[in-house]
Amino acid sequence: MKNKETKNTNSLSSGKIEISVVIPVYNEDDNVWLLYDNLEPVLSKLGRNYEVILVDDGSNDGTYNKLRQLHEKNNHFKVIKFRRNFGQTPAMRAGFDFASGGIIITLDADLQNDPEDIPKILEKMDEGYDIVSGWRKNRKDKASRRFPSTIANKIISVLFRVRLHDYGCTLKAYRKEVLDNIELYGEMHRYIPAIASWMGVKVAEIPVNHRARKFGKAKYGISRTIRVILDIITIKFILTYSKKPMQIFGLAGVFTSLVGFIVTSYLIVERLFFDKPLSTRPLFILTISMIFIGMQMITMGLLGEIMMRTYHEGTGKPTYVIREIVDK
Repeated sequence: MKNKETKNTNSLSSGKIEISVVIPVYNEDDNVWLLYDNLEPVLSKLGRNYEVILVDDGSNDGTYNKLRQLHEKNNHFKVIKFRRNFGQTPAMRAGFDFASGGIIITLDADLQNDPEDIPKILEKMDEGYDIVSGWRKNRKDKASRRFPSTIANKIISVLFRVRLHDYGCTLKAYRKEVLDNIELYGEMHRYIPAIASWMGVKVAEIPVNHRARKFGKAKYGISRTIRVILDIITIKFILTYSKKPMQIFGLAGVFTSLVGFIVTSYLIVERLFFDKPLSTRPLFILTISMIFIGMQMITMGLLGEIMMRTYHEGTGKPTYVIREIVDK
């Protein structure tokens, strides 16, 4: 066991690991051993060297103690504990950072994903795909959760041209080199296939089993829908304009300034030749404002270019803080 602050380096595994299973865990006290009983037999039958990385996302119940006990029983199951609750995406990122396998599989800890689907996912990966996503064709969630998810899936598929029925299914498999080139923030772990689309990855989707939650309660509320919308906007901006912010702010600024300049010129001509006053015309104030707003937007585009250059040359500060890693 290592009990210290940990840098962003891979120290969890030794030996040749083929498959890493990354599972964020938050207040799943009643599900920890059920998860093990469901998952371990499936992985043992694969005939591949594997590891399971369980990321305790700041649980405040008995989850962490059970995770430690689980590791003591089977050291293929390794534990990362966060100092506090950072969220599912940072937990995923931590698991990805410390994973040794060439293929990384993500799974929910609440057993709504069925570990028995893992062999099917891997068989599809063996056909040459870079990402294989599960599709909860017969979801066991309430309609209040299914409907927003369906709308979001359609919007994302259209915007990013990666056609998936179910972006929200955690059960996915990735090649590690794909994940090594992606930084995750917000709730973006769900949209890795869309984020990775710029890399030209091959993505497949297969139907998987979805089970009702037996213990605990869902961690998502209505606020998640708002965060999803904001993340979709962020992803679209990052993929389309992250390396060229001037093209969105600059174009908008040029258009605004041009319209303002043309209308202002017309008003000045009216004043000079037709003796129409400017001081009593709100349109004159509006067009002057449009010119200045356009100049500000062009300036924002230039600042955006500088910021993105700084970002791409940065050190890549992690989005999580680890208190302890249970490995040996």
